[in-house]
Amino acid sequence: MAVSSTFWSFTSFLVIIQLLLSSGGNNLYVNGCYTSIFSFGDSLADTGNLKQLAFIRNITGLVVPGLVPPYGENFYNQSTGRCTNGRLIIDFLAESLGLPLIPPYVSDKGSDNVVELGHGVNFAVAGATALHKSFLEPRGIVNICTNASLQVQLSWFKQYLPSICGNTSDCRKLIGRSLILMGEIGGNDYNYPILSGKPISEIKPIVPFVIDTIVSAVNELIEMGAQTLVVPGNFPIGCLPSYLTILGSEKEEYDKTTGCLIRLNEFAEYHNELLQKKLNQIQELHPNVVIMYADYYNAAMQIYRSPNKFGFTNGALKACCGAGGGPYNYNSSVGCGYPNATLCDQPDTYVSWDGIHLTEAAYKLISTSLFQGPYTIPQFNSLCHSLTSQVSDKLLKKNILGVVCFLRSAEV
Repeated sequence: MAVSSTFWSFTSFLVIIQLLLSSGGNNLYVNGCYTSIFSFGDSLADTGNLKQLAFIRNITGLVVPGLVPPYGENFYNQSTGRCTNGRLIIDFLAESLGLPLIPPYVSDKGSDNVVELGHGVNFAVAGATALHKSFLEPRGIVNICTNASLQVQLSWFKQYLPSICGNTSDCRKLIGRSLILMGEIGGNDYNYPILSGKPISEIKPIVPFVIDTIVSAVNELIEMGAQTLVVPGNFPIGCLPSYLTILGSEKEEYDKTTGCLIRLNEFAEYHNELLQKKLNQIQELHPNVVIMYADYYNAAMQIYRSPNKFGFTNGALKACCGAGGGPYNYNSSVGCGYPNATLCDQPDTYVSWDGIHLTEAAYKLISTSLFQGPYTIPQFNSLCHSLTSQVSDKLLKKNILGVVCFLRSAEV
C-alpha cells in the first residue's frame, strides 16, 4: 500500500518544527536559556583551578581545602578541588540549565593547555581576591593562597577566547549568548585581614575599591559583548563557625534568632548595598543588558533563621568537618582534611562543611532559592521563561515560511 506524499509532508512538518524548537535557534539557548557559563570568583565557585595550580607548583605537605578527602566525598570519594563535600552553586546552576558541570580553566598540564569550550569554562580560584596584590600587600593584606585575583582571571578569559571563537564578531556572539557568573568575589579581601585580627574600622575603607574592581570587570565584559551577568553579593559572614570561633566573645553582640555576629553581618550588608547601587548605575547605562544581583546574603539567612525547617537538624553554626569541638567545631590550626579532624555522620543535616564553606545540601538549597526562587533581581527563573518564549516566537516567525515552502515543494 502506497503512502501518500501528503502524509510524508505532514510528518516532515512535525519533525522540522520539533527540531527547530528543540534546537533553540542553532543552539543559541539550552532549555530556553544559555549555551554556556563563564565563571569568575573564589572558593565558592572554584571547580578545580586551585587544585591544578597546586599540582603544577608541586605543593606538598600542605593541606589545601578541596584537594584532599573528605572534600568532594560525594563525587565518588574523589577530591575535585571544590571546597565542600559535593557540588557548588555553579554546579546546580549548570544542571538546572541542562548543561554539564563547568570545567576549570587550568588543566593538569598548566593554564596554557586550556580545556575545550564545551558549555563554558570556570576561571574562579579558591582563595582569590577581587583586588590585586599590588593594592592589598602595601596595606598589610597578604594572600598566601593564590595571586589569581579577578584581574588575573579576566586576563585568562581574554587569552582563552581566540582559541574558541576566532574573530571579534564571533566572540561577541559567543559571549552574548553565554551566562556570566561574576563571583562571588571580594569576600577574601575581607576574610584575610579580619581573621588576622585587623579591626573592621581599618577594613571598611577598602570596600569601595573592592566594589569598583567588580564593577570594572562587569563593564569590561559588557564591552566584550556580555548580555546576561549574574553578580552575587557576600554571604552573612557573621554566621560562619570560623568567625564565631575566632572573633566571638562576651563583648560581641549576637543576633538572638540566629546566634550570628551582628557587626560582621552588618559589614557584609554594607558591601552588598554598595554593590547593588553600582550595579543599578550600570544597568541604567546599558538597558539592553541583563544584570542580575544574586542575593546570596538573604538566600542563606533564611536557613540560619530556620535551619530545622530546611532539614538542617544538626544546626546552622557548627561545622561538619573539623577538630575544634565546642559549639562550632572549628579550629584554624586543625582544619578539615587534617589527620586529627573528624567528620560528621550526616553532612546533609549541617549548613557548614568546614567552618568557612557550606555543605552541598546548603548550596543546593541556596541555588534553588536563587535560580528558581525570589533571590535574584530580576528573578532568574522568570527571565529564562521569557527567553524561551522569545526564542520560540522568533523560530516560528523566521522558519514557518520555509517550512510551508518545503511542504508545497513536496506536493504532487
